[in-house]
Amino acid sequence: MTQGIDCSSPLTEQTATAIAKAGYKFAARYLVPDTYAWKRLTPSEAQAITAAGMQIVSVFETSANRPEGGAPAGQSDGTAAYKEARSIGQPLGSTIYFAVDYDASPSDFNAIEAYLRAASAQIPGYQTGVYGSYAVIEEMAKRKACRNFWQTYAWSRGKTSESANIYQYQNNVQVVGVTVDLNRSFGNEGWWNTNGEEAVTMTADDANKIIKFLSAAWFAAINQQDKDEFNRLANEVRKAAGLPPQ
Repeated sequence: MTQGIDCSSPLTEQTATAIAKAGYKFAARYLVPDTYAWKRLTPSEAQAITAAGMQIVSVFETSANRPEGGAPAGQSDGTAAYKEARSIGQPLGSTIYFAVDYDASPSDFNAIEAYLRAASAQIPGYQTGVYGSYAVIEEMAKRKACRNFWQTYAWSRGKTSESANIYQYQNNVQVVGVTVDLNRSFGNEGWWNTNGEEAVTMTADDANKIIKFLSAAWFAAINQQDKDEFNRLANEVRKAAGLPPQ
Protein backbone atom coordinates (compact mmCIF):
# COMPACT_ATOMS: atom_id res chain seq x y z
CA MET A 1 0.00 0.00 0.00
CA THR A 2 1.35 3.40 -1.04
CA GLN A 3 0.37 6.82 0.29
CA GLY A 4 -0.24 9.76 -2.03
CA ILE A 5 -2.07 13.02 -2.49
CA ASP A 6 -4.24 14.78 -5.02
CA CYS A 7 -4.70 18.51 -5.26
CA SER A 8 -6.02 21.25 -7.51
CA SER A 9 -3.16 23.65 -6.72
CA PRO A 10 -0.10 23.25 -8.98
CA LEU A 11 2.98 22.05 -7.13
CA THR A 12 6.30 23.84 -7.26
CA GLU A 13 9.72 22.28 -6.95
CA GLN A 14 9.73 23.28 -3.28
CA THR A 15 6.26 22.00 -2.39
CA ALA A 16 6.69 18.77 -4.35
CA THR A 17 9.94 18.07 -2.53
CA ALA A 18 8.37 18.83 0.85
CA ILE A 19 5.36 16.58 0.16
CA ALA A 20 7.66 13.75 -0.88
CA LYS A 21 9.73 14.21 2.29
CA ALA A 22 6.50 13.96 4.29
CA GLY A 23 6.20 10.38 3.03
CA TYR A 24 3.92 10.64 0.01
CA LYS A 25 4.86 8.65 -3.07
CA PHE A 26 2.46 9.94 -5.73
CA ALA A 27 0.58 13.09 -6.65
CA ALA A 28 -2.63 13.11 -8.68
CA ARG A 29 -3.01 16.22 -10.80
CA TYR A 30 -5.35 17.59 -13.44
CA LEU A 31 -4.80 16.92 -17.12
CA VAL A 32 -7.03 19.69 -18.48
CA PRO A 33 -6.94 22.39 -21.20
CA ASP A 34 -5.30 25.76 -20.60
CA THR A 35 -8.70 27.35 -19.97
CA TYR A 36 -8.38 25.64 -16.57
CA ALA A 37 -4.87 26.97 -15.97
CA TRP A 38 -5.49 27.38 -12.23
CA LYS A 39 -5.42 23.60 -11.77
CA ARG A 40 -3.66 22.39 -14.92
CA LEU A 41 -0.64 20.08 -14.78
CA THR A 42 2.24 21.52 -16.80
CA PRO A 43 5.45 19.91 -18.10
CA SER A 44 7.56 21.83 -15.58
CA GLU A 45 5.35 20.69 -12.69
CA ALA A 46 5.51 17.09 -13.91
CA GLN A 47 9.29 17.34 -13.92
CA ALA A 48 9.27 18.80 -10.39
CA ILE A 49 7.06 15.97 -9.11
CA THR A 50 9.34 13.40 -10.75
CA ALA A 51 12.49 15.07 -9.41
CA ALA A 52 11.00 14.90 -5.91
CA GLY A 53 10.71 11.13 -6.29
CA MET A 54 6.94 10.88 -6.70
CA GLN A 55 4.82 9.29 -9.41
CA ILE A 56 2.07 11.20 -11.23
CA VAL A 57 -1.59 10.21 -11.60
CA SER A 58 -3.42 12.05 -14.39
CA VAL A 59 -7.09 12.92 -13.97
CA PHE A 60 -9.35 14.80 -16.37
CA GLU A 61 -12.19 16.87 -14.92
CA THR A 62 -13.77 20.10 -16.08
CA SER A 63 -17.08 19.90 -14.19
CA ALA A 64 -18.31 17.50 -11.53
CA ASN A 65 -21.21 15.97 -13.45
CA ARG A 66 -19.72 16.15 -16.93
CA PRO A 67 -20.10 12.36 -17.54
CA GLU A 68 -23.89 12.81 -17.51
CA GLY A 69 -23.32 14.10 -21.04
CA GLY A 70 -22.65 10.56 -22.24
CA ALA A 71 -20.76 9.75 -25.43
CA PRO A 72 -20.64 13.28 -26.93
CA ALA A 73 -19.06 14.64 -23.74
CA GLY A 74 -16.71 11.66 -23.57
CA GLN A 75 -15.56 12.14 -27.13
CA SER A 76 -14.83 15.81 -26.52
CA ASP A 77 -13.08 15.20 -23.20
CA GLY A 78 -11.08 12.28 -24.52
CA THR A 79 -9.82 14.41 -27.39
CA ALA A 80 -8.82 17.18 -24.98
CA ALA A 81 -7.18 14.73 -22.58
CA TYR A 82 -5.17 13.12 -25.36
CA LYS A 83 -3.89 16.49 -26.56
CA GLU A 84 -2.78 17.39 -23.04
CA ALA A 85 -1.16 14.01 -22.40
CA ARG A 86 0.88 14.21 -25.60
CA SER A 87 1.92 17.82 -25.00
CA ILE A 88 3.01 17.12 -21.45
CA GLY A 89 4.97 13.99 -22.34
CA GLN A 90 2.85 11.46 -20.47
CA PRO A 91 4.16 8.08 -21.63
CA LEU A 92 1.94 5.72 -23.58
CA GLY A 93 0.68 2.79 -21.52
CA SER A 94 -0.07 4.92 -18.47
CA THR A 95 -3.60 5.84 -17.38
CA ILE A 96 -5.84 8.87 -17.76
CA TYR A 97 -8.62 8.88 -15.16
CA PHE A 98 -11.92 10.62 -15.93
CA ALA A 99 -13.76 12.00 -12.92
CA VAL A 100 -17.36 11.28 -11.92
CA ASP A 101 -17.25 13.79 -9.09
CA TYR A 102 -20.81 13.64 -7.77
CA ASP A 103 -23.24 11.20 -6.15
CA ALA A 104 -24.21 9.40 -9.34
CA SER A 105 -27.40 7.34 -9.24
CA PRO A 106 -28.10 4.10 -11.12
CA SER A 107 -30.04 6.10 -13.69
CA ASP A 108 -26.73 7.78 -14.63
CA PHE A 109 -24.75 4.60 -15.17
CA ASN A 110 -25.52 4.13 -18.87
CA ALA A 111 -24.43 7.69 -19.62
CA ILE A 112 -21.26 7.26 -17.54
CA GLU A 113 -20.38 4.06 -19.36
CA ALA A 114 -20.97 5.72 -22.73
CA TYR A 115 -18.84 8.67 -21.62
CA LEU A 116 -15.94 6.43 -20.61
CA ARG A 117 -16.05 4.32 -23.75
CA ALA A 118 -16.17 7.39 -25.99
CA ALA A 119 -13.30 9.01 -24.07
CA SER A 120 -11.28 5.80 -24.30
CA ALA A 121 -11.64 5.75 -28.08
CA GLN A 122 -9.96 9.16 -28.24
CA ILE A 123 -6.85 8.30 -26.19
CA PRO A 124 -5.06 5.62 -28.23
CA GLY A 125 -2.06 4.21 -26.41
CA TYR A 126 -3.32 5.16 -22.96
CA GLN A 127 -5.36 3.20 -20.46
CA THR A 128 -8.70 4.59 -19.26
CA GLY A 129 -9.61 4.97 -15.61
CA VAL A 130 -12.56 6.34 -13.69
CA TYR A 131 -12.71 8.29 -10.43
CA GLY A 132 -15.93 8.05 -8.48
CA SER A 133 -17.96 6.62 -5.64
CA TYR A 134 -18.18 2.98 -4.59
CA ALA A 135 -21.30 2.50 -6.72
CA VAL A 136 -19.65 4.02 -9.80
CA ILE A 137 -16.50 1.94 -9.37
CA GLU A 138 -18.42 -1.27 -8.82
CA GLU A 139 -20.74 -0.72 -11.79
CA MET A 140 -18.05 0.38 -14.24
CA ALA A 141 -15.85 -2.54 -13.19
CA LYS A 142 -18.76 -4.92 -13.74
CA ARG A 143 -19.40 -3.43 -17.17
CA LYS A 144 -15.67 -3.45 -18.03
CA ALA A 145 -16.03 0.17 -19.09
CA CYS A 146 -12.37 0.92 -18.30
CA ARG A 147 -9.25 -0.64 -16.84
CA ASN A 148 -8.33 1.40 -13.75
CA PHE A 149 -10.42 2.54 -10.80
CA TRP A 150 -9.94 5.36 -8.30
CA GLN A 151 -12.56 5.38 -5.57
CA THR A 152 -13.42 8.29 -3.32
CA TYR A 153 -14.88 7.75 0.13
CA ALA A 154 -17.40 10.49 -0.70
CA TRP A 155 -20.87 9.12 -1.44
CA SER A 156 -19.52 5.61 -0.81
CA ARG A 157 -21.39 5.15 2.47
CA GLY A 158 -18.53 3.37 4.17
CA LYS A 159 -17.95 0.78 1.42
CA THR A 160 -14.66 0.09 -0.36
CA SER A 161 -14.54 -1.62 -3.74
CA GLU A 162 -12.14 -4.51 -4.25
CA SER A 163 -11.64 -3.17 -7.78
CA ALA A 164 -10.11 0.09 -6.55
CA ASN A 165 -6.51 0.71 -7.54
CA ILE A 166 -6.52 4.00 -5.61
CA TYR A 167 -8.69 5.02 -2.67
CA GLN A 168 -9.19 8.65 -1.66
CA TYR A 169 -9.95 8.61 2.06
CA GLN A 170 -9.78 12.22 3.31
CA ASN A 171 -10.30 15.68 1.81
CA ASN A 172 -8.93 19.16 2.52
CA VAL A 173 -5.86 18.30 4.57
CA GLN A 174 -2.92 20.68 4.95
CA VAL A 175 0.42 19.12 4.01
CA VAL A 176 3.38 21.51 4.12
CA GLY A 177 1.01 24.41 3.52
CA VAL A 178 -0.75 22.85 0.51
CA THR A 179 -4.41 21.81 0.66
CA VAL A 180 -4.59 18.21 -0.53
CA ASP A 181 -6.74 15.09 -0.43
CA LEU A 182 -5.18 11.92 0.94
CA ASN A 183 -5.06 8.64 -0.97
CA ARG A 184 -3.68 5.17 -0.70
CA SER A 185 -3.02 2.86 -3.63
CA PHE A 186 -2.91 -0.90 -4.09
CA GLY A 187 -1.09 -1.51 -7.38
CA ASN A 188 -1.76 -1.14 -11.11
CA GLU A 189 -2.42 2.56 -10.61
CA GLY A 190 -1.34 3.52 -14.12
CA TRP A 191 0.83 6.30 -12.79
CA TRP A 192 3.87 7.72 -14.57
CA ASN A 193 6.83 10.08 -14.38
CA THR A 194 8.87 12.16 -16.76
CA ASN A 195 11.58 9.50 -16.87
CA GLY A 196 9.12 7.31 -18.76
CA GLU A 197 9.05 4.72 -15.97
CA GLU A 198 6.18 2.78 -14.41
CA ALA A 199 4.01 2.76 -17.53
CA VAL A 200 1.72 -0.23 -17.87
CA THR A 201 3.09 -2.83 -20.29
CA MET A 202 1.08 -2.95 -23.49
CA THR A 203 0.15 -6.25 -25.11
CA ALA A 204 0.75 -6.85 -28.81
CA ASP A 205 -2.99 -7.30 -29.30
CA ASP A 206 -3.71 -3.89 -27.75
CA ALA A 207 -0.92 -2.34 -29.81
CA ASN A 208 -2.32 -3.70 -33.06
CA LYS A 209 -5.77 -2.31 -32.24
CA ILE A 210 -4.27 1.12 -31.56
CA ILE A 211 -2.15 1.00 -34.72
CA LYS A 212 -5.28 0.17 -36.72
CA PHE A 213 -6.91 3.30 -35.27
CA LEU A 214 -3.85 5.39 -36.11
CA SER A 215 -3.73 3.98 -39.64
CA ALA A 216 -7.29 5.09 -40.24
CA ALA A 217 -6.38 8.54 -38.96
CA TRP A 218 -3.32 8.57 -41.27
CA PHE A 219 -5.48 7.94 -44.33
CA ALA A 220 -7.91 10.65 -43.23
CA ALA A 221 -5.16 13.21 -42.62
CA ILE A 222 -4.86 16.02 -45.15
CA ASN A 223 -1.33 17.31 -44.62
CA GLN A 224 1.99 15.52 -44.36
CA GLN A 225 2.75 16.90 -40.91
CA ASP A 226 -0.27 15.08 -39.47
CA LYS A 227 0.67 11.90 -41.34
CA ASP A 228 4.18 12.05 -39.92
CA GLU A 229 2.78 12.49 -36.41
CA PHE A 230 0.52 9.44 -36.80
CA ASN A 231 3.50 7.41 -38.02
CA ARG A 232 5.52 8.55 -35.00
CA LEU A 233 2.75 7.62 -32.59
CA ALA A 234 2.35 4.20 -34.21
CA ASN A 235 6.03 3.50 -33.64
CA GLU A 236 5.72 4.62 -30.00
CA VAL A 237 2.89 2.11 -29.59
CA ARG A 238 5.02 -0.60 -31.19
CA LYS A 239 7.88 0.26 -28.83
CA ALA A 240 5.58 0.09 -25.77
CA ALA A 241 4.49 -3.40 -26.85
CA GLY A 242 8.00 -4.57 -27.70
CA LEU A 243 7.26 -4.69 -31.42
CA PRO A 244 9.78 -3.60 -34.09
CA PRO A 245 9.29 -0.12 -35.58
CA GLN A 246 8.23 0.38 -39.19
